[in-house]
Amino acid sequence: MARPPSEKPSESGFPIKPVYDAGDLDGWDPAERLGAPGEYPYTRGVYPSMYTGRPWTIRQYAGFGTARESNERYHRLVEAGTTGLSVAFDLPTQMGYDSDDTVAHGEVGKVGVAIDSIDDMRMLFDGIPLDRVSTSMTINAPAALLLLLYQLVGEEQGVAPSALTGTIQNDVLKEYIARGTYIFPPKPSLRLITDIFRYCRAEIPRWNTISISGYHMAEAGATPAQEIGFTLANGIEYVRAAVAAGQDVDDFAPRLAFFFVARTTLLEEVAKFRAARRIWARVMREEFGARDPKSQMLRFHTQTAGVQLTAQQPEVNLIRVTTQAIAAILGGTQSLHTNSFDEAIALPTEKAARLAVRTQQVLANETDLTSTVDPFAGSYAVESMTDEVEEQALALMVRVEDLGGAVAAIEHGFQKNEIEQTAYANAQQIEAGERVVVGVNKYVTAQDERYEPLRVDPTIEEEQAKRLAALRAERSADDVRRALDEMRRVAEAPATTSDNVLDPMRAALAARATVGEVCNALREVWGSYTPVAAF
Repeated sequence: MARPPSEKPSESGFPIKPVYDAGDLDGWDPAERLGAPGEYPYTRGVYPSMYTGRPWTIRQYAGFGTARESNERYHRLVEAGTTGLSVAFDLPTQMGYDSDDTVAHGEVGKVGVAIDSIDDMRMLFDGIPLDRVSTSMTINAPAALLLLLYQLVGEEQGVAPSALTGTIQNDVLKEYIARGTYIFPPKPSLRLITDIFRYCRAEIPRWNTISISGYHMAEAGATPAQEIGFTLANGIEYVRAAVAAGQDVDDFAPRLAFFFVARTTLLEEVAKFRAARRIWARVMREEFGARDPKSQMLRFHTQTAGVQLTAQQPEVNLIRVTTQAIAAILGGTQSLHTNSFDEAIALPTEKAARLAVRTQQVLANETDLTSTVDPFAGSYAVESMTDEVEEQALALMVRVEDLGGAVAAIEHGFQKNEIEQTAYANAQQIEAGERVVVGVNKYVTAQDERYEPLRVDPTIEEEQAKRLAALRAERSADDVRRALDEMRRVAEAPATTSDNVLDPMRAALAARATVGEVCNALREVWGSYTPVAAF
């Protein structure tokens, strides 16, 4: 008698059954668990027609070296058919330091573009029509500064702030958990975020004010259940902070967005996205009393999994990225970035970046993925897996609540510790061969073909320093000082006051204050964050 096939564990840890049948959905109510596409609880997607009306936004993440070099890449991406830009910033910019700061030495322009002032932002988007291009900026602690610089450059182009569309990541809480590019402690960071919510509602109403990110937690080793559980817990913390500051939930929640990873475990990823939508809709309706349907919708951007790319046999990454992209599409993403196959080695070459765009274009135009909405609805396997991921994510969210919410849990080191344990277990499985990685521990070749990576010009740091010296010589030092003094005054006031720190910040940046000068002024008021050891 043949032995039944064994159950395989999912990434989240629950067993995946070899066969699912109607018994797995016994008592399962599709009206409650699914609803119609575009209707509560949005399990089947946030819009009724999804991709049958318009495909997802093809968004490519790019930025390196100087603003001029990145601008040239953006023009080529737009020419290749990219419908949205996604800006990568270098580490000094992410940490709020100027390129000529001693702590920036050796990092200028390395993992993204160096932006020190309005002069750089003007160069970055030279010739890019900001009223016709949606721009996402992967920036967190200094997100307000980069958004204001973008607005100022748009106004110079003659584009009204109300016409600007895009997203700032602006998710500081996940930096304390998984990534580390924080500047200020959590409480003033939350105050800055709620000020951004208020500012954008009045000034830039079509802008997505935050992209609450699970992607970086997943890259650090989080399971799908941990990714959405901890991300949604952070989202709850942001909503609570805004409400506590006196804002009505339906005034800001429609502009909240999320950012997730797409792994090669296609079925579980589809289940993860569907579970996340359902949880968020219920939280917004039941906990926060959101009445506007847009406040209940979890809209998200997806990036394929960089952590799953390999330097060995890098062309195999083309298959991985395509699989991950299909998972994101079947999961109902609103926009998608497909990684270039060579990103495990270096910054992507122009050819590799173009191939990444072409991957999405083939999926959008040559497959039937855009022909119907949520084709997995009612699937014995996917619906069961959606319930499993939801159950595990909710259990983690309860543990975060028991610690006092996301900030308190961060201060305890809870989320970081959970993710690190998972990452360690995954590394052990790969080393033991229990988890197959093609080209790394199975189907290995003796020698890979020679690959010539894109290299960043080492003179960029010197060039940026010269530009900064010229800027400081040309501008009005008195105008900058007055604007920074006013910003310090507003930053010292309680978060519940009507003053918004972005107003004097915009004046300082318009007077050509640098990113480092603005962030240092806020460091003087709010201090810097020192992490605690995980328990």
